[in-house]
Amino acid sequence: MTTKLWWHKPLRVIQPNLQIKDTAQIDPERLAAQMEEMGANTMVFNVGGIYAWYASQVPHHHVNECLPTEFDLLQEVIEACHRRNIRFVARFDFSKAEDRVYQQKPQWFVRKADRQPEIIGMKRPGEWSLLMSTCANSAYRNEAVAIPVLAEVLDRYDIDGIFFNNPQYALCECETCRQKYKLTYGKELPAAPDQYEPDWRSICMRDNMDLMYRFIKGKKPEVPMILYYNLYHDNLFDREKTADMLCTESQDILSLGHGSIPEFWRPALGMKLGRSLPERPAPFGIVHSCPGMDWRHTGLPPAEFQFWLAQIPANGGSIWHSITGVPDTITDKRILRIVSDVNHGIVKTESYMDGALPYSQLALLWNAAKSAEGWADGLINNQIPFDMLLIEQATIEKLATYRVVVVPENFPLTQELVEQLTEYVERGGSLIMEGKLPLEQFDLLPLLGITSDYDTSEHLEASYLRFEGNDNPLQVGLEETELIPHRGQVVYCEPAGSDTQVLATLVPPFSPMDSVGAPPERASMLVDRTDLPLALLHPYGQGKVLYYPFRLSQLINEYRLGEHYQLLANGIHLALDGEPFIRVTPYSGLQVTIFRKAQEILVHLVNGAGRRPLSTTLPLHNIEVTLRLPESDVIEVNQLISNKELTINGSEDSISFTVSVLQVWECICIKLR
Repeated sequence: MTTKLWWHKPLRVIQPNLQIKDTAQIDPERLAAQMEEMGANTMVFNVGGIYAWYASQVPHHHVNECLPTEFDLLQEVIEACHRRNIRFVARFDFSKAEDRVYQQKPQWFVRKADRQPEIIGMKRPGEWSLLMSTCANSAYRNEAVAIPVLAEVLDRYDIDGIFFNNPQYALCECETCRQKYKLTYGKELPAAPDQYEPDWRSICMRDNMDLMYRFIKGKKPEVPMILYYNLYHDNLFDREKTADMLCTESQDILSLGHGSIPEFWRPALGMKLGRSLPERPAPFGIVHSCPGMDWRHTGLPPAEFQFWLAQIPANGGSIWHSITGVPDTITDKRILRIVSDVNHGIVKTESYMDGALPYSQLALLWNAAKSAEGWADGLINNQIPFDMLLIEQATIEKLATYRVVVVPENFPLTQELVEQLTEYVERGGSLIMEGKLPLEQFDLLPLLGITSDYDTSEHLEASYLRFEGNDNPLQVGLEETELIPHRGQVVYCEPAGSDTQVLATLVPPFSPMDSVGAPPERASMLVDRTDLPLALLHPYGQGKVLYYPFRLSQLINEYRLGEHYQLLANGIHLALDGEPFIRVTPYSGLQVTIFRKAQEILVHLVNGAGRRPLSTTLPLHNIEVTLRLPESDVIEVNQLISNKELTINGSEDSISFTVSVLQVWECICIKLR
């Protein structure tokens, strides 16, 4: 039997973001003991780049002047970690260098359009040298400094892994970038960054990181390299090719202000995207303990922090805590308590989650657009488990593993993808599409079940969606109202035949916005019913297509009304023939994910109830969970974190159990025969 590499096993990472003026307070043995007490089995520690945390001999590699002279701090920290079976990952950051390096090697640095370098923290108080951004294509971040530093560290120290912080390409108009752009695309570097080729940034980062990766593997192939990916504006496959492990940051930046608070699902989606790559170690979810880097010396509100962290393991990721300083220099001790609590909860679940795979009936095609966000928000808020697929992953083989596929508006359809989706429906899959589609470019009309007589409306306000017919599956939970609010553009279309069922229609605006309430005596509708569809259900082959010729995702993004969430959930249940694998008591803010491993099903519940940022955890009571499983197949159901066995109730084709109280996070293990 092949032994698992250490980095393929469950990992709990703590990264103390080191401050050079606190160097003297780092006691290697005490630090390693604190990491162990806080539940870490891996530590990320500064080693090189902007500052060397050892006596580097590489020219232009600035050594931390606060390092002790009587012993090798880095060596002592590594040895102390290894004595406690804590893996040591070396952190490097070559994105910046001191001004004295710039004076000697100005060709290594980013040049702005006016030929000036990019200076970081020019007005920062204190006795600091200036830092300047280095160019990813320059010799500094490649063969002149970065490679010699890696060689030096790999030769001297027994490190277990390597992580590159801030490896992204910074916009640059230096001569090296100009030449590379012309060589790559056969044309000059554009004057405006928005005119750059869309893959330019990714190519520059990939080429730089590929050099690092090949060097590390050539020198010490057993040392894994860790690299960032991004939920937005990134090429996941470029990152995959140049790293052994992937990480993403899900910062809860509350310092942006309440109007710009990060969406509650950010950590969950980051992990889902990383998990979409098959046969890879679980992605890392990096969470900074602070409410913004401007407030990095204090912690997130505890309830908010716990909720944010819990989404990482609940979505199959490995936790990576980022804290400012070492435990002895951190003044907000709440941070240390919460990191410890979450890690010790993970310890109770990680052996079960090791090797478990997401267990979802639904795939959301993801392209980081607002429409995709709206669908993700609606699915999570309706406790509907789902996976995310990029366009490169949407093959018929992969699509066929799901009962429902959602295509948000503005997803970049191609002829190949349309053919894959058509075959998917023909084989029995259910497809949901929304909004304006490239009907003239692709042969989508037969799939959607509409005629060629279509047009696009202006932006509609003061309009409504009307449910049509009795026992309308889209009206479940909304039976007491015929109308729900609508706003936005509509694709005016007609069903192509009697087999296309119209489930909802448009009620056009009854008034322009300047007179919707003045006077109320004129509020009656001129037209209260039309034949213009807002929801069509069309059987195709062995499957079906549910088409919303409007932007349901936009309504969710902008208004967050319960009616729109209910409409989304009803559409999913209709696509599933009313038989979702799991149903959960619908609490707002409750997240649900499911994983499968051999004879076990793992259900994660994460409680984000309340107004964010969460100041208090609001316990959820009596959460009933129903799964479509024959009762005879179930041996027992246990809450792993609370260490509590649950009572099972069952029928012919399903089981149910009740979680009496959920504080923040629970993992429920259903053992099967």
